[in-house]
Amino acid sequence: MTTYIAEFQAVHKIIQIVQHSIFIWQQEGGEVDIDLLQGKIKRESAIHFYKLLAGENHEITPEDISIEINKTAPFSG
Repeated sequence: MTTYIAEFQAVHKIIQIVQHSIFIWQQEGGEVDIDLLQGKIKRESAIHFYKLLAGENHEITPEDISIEINKTAPFSG
């Protein structure tokens, strides 16, 4: 298994705050599948970020969030 790091931005279609962060994950070596990575970031990071901002009064769904991957690299930190 190889550990990777990605710099990303998440944007919600209504909430006007951009999540600019990093994401660390492990996968078998090889090319990073950007589509799979975007889904993983939505499920494991961005949806929780926007739910925290919105509070209990607003439903946040993955379809409302878009992810842009700025760069990825192997990580040995």
